Amino acid sequence: MIEIESIPTDDRGLHYGDGLFETLRCVDGQAPFWDWHMQRLRFGCERLALPLPDFDMMRVQVHESAARFVQALVKIIWTAGGGPRGYARPAVMTPRVRVQAQPLRIGGGTDLKLRWCDLKLALQPRLAGVKHLNRLEQVLARSEWSSNEFDEGLMLDSLNRVVCATAANVFVRVGGQWHTPPLDGCGVAGIGRRWMLERGALVRELGVTDIERAEQCVLTNAVRGPRAALSLAARCYQPDASVRALQVAWEQRFARVQPPRPWPLDAPSQSATGAI
Repeated sequence: MIEIESIPTDDRGLHYGDGLFETLRCVDGQAPFWDWHMQRLRFGCERLALPLPDFDMMRVQVHESAARFVQALVKIIWTAGGGPRGYARPAVMTPRVRVQAQPLRIGGGTDLKLRWCDLKLALQPRLAGVKHLNRLEQVLARSEWSSNEFDEGLMLDSLNRVVCATAANVFVRVGGQWHTPPLDGCGVAGIGRRWMLERGALVRELGVTDIERAEQCVLTNAVRGPRAALSLAARCYQPDASVRALQVAWEQRFARVQPPRPWPLDAPSQSATGAI
């Protein structure tokens, strides 16, 4: 694989979204969910028919990039590499990787005011679950609001089934049991989602009324873990002790186990190959 500092103008990831990405939360240069991220990256490569990266080398790059910060937000971009004009891939692909890190800063509260997005997600089973580079649907959905009135938006597919939020998976608790929608037609199989499933959450189809009538609602992603919903449309939730326990359990995965590093927390963002 070719390590790059910037995206060349012939890159298929830039032109066509032909590639994948992973966003990891690291502490002291380590990613607690590394194996899950790499399993998802492998799954994405298989779905997109991309060559696999050198996972050991990638781990070294991530560690070197993240280790400057106590807690870091690391993004791995894996593209199909360069090629001639047109959709056809070259006979031999030479993928490119870019690893970039910045200090993790989680601002604001943990509880969310939600809304329904107008944009509907298209169904494409081959891409379902994959964290590919084409995020235009999420970009357009997120552009539906710009004020502080809402923190996130929930998205439906073209059959009006609940899928996810713009940057998170969604879970609701009904009768004491957590549920999340299937991702057989669209959506990203998130790391926070897998964490919830490992803790006993179930997968089932959900509609608008299922979300609005649920006892609790949380959104999950790889950075923030489970975040509680405060409101959605006319529905107001009261996050309870079980929701707070989930949040504590998530943060415990990122508890520091090494002595403090001498680096300043506000140091400039770094990549594995140079400044971002």
